Amino acid sequence: MSHFKYLICLFALVSTCTAQTDLTAKLYETYEKYKESSLNKRRIKHSQIQPLIDTFSNNPKFEVNKVGESIEGRDLTLISIGGGNTNIFLWSQMHGDEPTATQAIFDILNFLDSDDFKHEKQVILQNLKLHFLPMLNPDGAEVFQRRNALGIDINRDALRLQSPEGRTLKRVRDSLDAAFGFNLHDQSRYYNAERTPKPATISYLATAYNYEKDINEVRANAMKVIVFMNDVIQKYAPGQVGRYNDDFEPRAFGDNIAKWGTSLILIESGGYANDREKQEIRKLNYVSILSALYTIATGSYKQIPIEEYEKIPKNDRNLFDLKIANVTYELNGNDYIIDLGIQRQEVDLEGHNDFYYKSIIVDQGDLSTYYGYETFDASGYKIVPPKIAFEEQKANSLLTKGVAYLQKEPPDKGFHTEEPFHWVEKDFKLPEFRLQPGQNPTFFLEKDGTITHAVINGFLLDLSKPLEQQGFGNALIYR
Repeated sequence: MSHFKYLICLFALVSTCTAQTDLTAKLYETYEKYKESSLNKRRIKHSQIQPLIDTFSNNPKFEVNKVGESIEGRDLTLISIGGGNTNIFLWSQMHGDEPTATQAIFDILNFLDSDDFKHEKQVILQNLKLHFLPMLNPDGAEVFQRRNALGIDINRDALRLQSPEGRTLKRVRDSLDAAFGFNLHDQSRYYNAERTPKPATISYLATAYNYEKDINEVRANAMKVIVFMNDVIQKYAPGQVGRYNDDFEPRAFGDNIAKWGTSLILIESGGYANDREKQEIRKLNYVSILSALYTIATGSYKQIPIEEYEKIPKNDRNLFDLKIANVTYELNGNDYIIDLGIQRQEVDLEGHNDFYYKSIIVDQGDLSTYYGYETFDASGYKIVPPKIAFEEQKANSLLTKGVAYLQKEPPDKGFHTEEPFHWVEKDFKLPEFRLQPGQNPTFFLEKDGTITHAVINGFLLDLSKPLEQQGFGNALIYR
């Protein structure tokens, strides 16, 4: 493309984005009106979405059809709306523990069912026919796991088609011959936008259809829409968009669907500060997908230069929940300056409806190229090993004395406590303290001879402030 033509296209991009700024802003501002309130946590199950699907099946605006069943017999349903000649196919949660877009789909359906935004919805629904397949892997969702009941990754079943869920996805895609496909996933919260401390809250990919990563018209159209969506997200999460790795995977559905002629847009919902349940990210899915549907309906995306796609930063994975930098650690009588990278990993409770945290040290040493959702510069601070207390006192009093473990009778069930102490039995003995990757991060920070901070199960507590105001997750119960 010549420099002159590129400038013309870039001007068209600016004009296109400016024209839709009002729509995007209104979608963001009015979101709560359409949010499906019954889906407010990530661990959602098929039994929660089926009543919502039943409601739409009784609504004449929508076409609702059972298109398959999971291995364990749960219905797979396609919800369609619109009278346009261009088919758009959106599916979510082919990995059972990736539910953010499933929630966003029902928000979008509520929006489409409303009487608001008449002009914008008329443009979308007269030009497009939208098809939603929420929760492709309901068996995995039931136990909040990536794989299906067969134990396979559905997204690696595009060639063999051994899973009924994969066969359903292929059959629906082929029957629609969709112009655009939205492959909706979640990614780890520990991805960041390359060489920045900002999380990759949303990552996009126009999937490759061959090893050479060629760009034909089908893939180019996906790139153009992604450039537009990136511009939308930048308004609300600036610098927090990544570009997913585009290496060709011959077994993956996204890559094959692009090969079969559908402009495939992969959306990965990552992390956002203070949004463990991804409700803000869900909102960003809602706003950006509806905005994308509008630009597809108007055709305005066609003028967007694909060169802008390569300017989106690549995904990186250099993010921790907590990074403690420049702390002094004594070992065998010698002092060392190290950094600690801590992840607060989730452990499901019985029934897979909720979770507790069991944190680990992921890495230690020079972590200067890594970042944290929370970073504490511990220059001048020294790590102090934890102690056990035999009697209960006020929490802050015990913590300032370096106590992190309480000997008390544990409950019959459960492995965590909301108190800022680990519970241990009377005969529990602390092992020799040594920091190692894989260990639970529980210790104290001392400065000028005074304990000022506690790290309990990977949560940093400032002992000069009220504990109840610091967002502590949980400690553990050891038996």
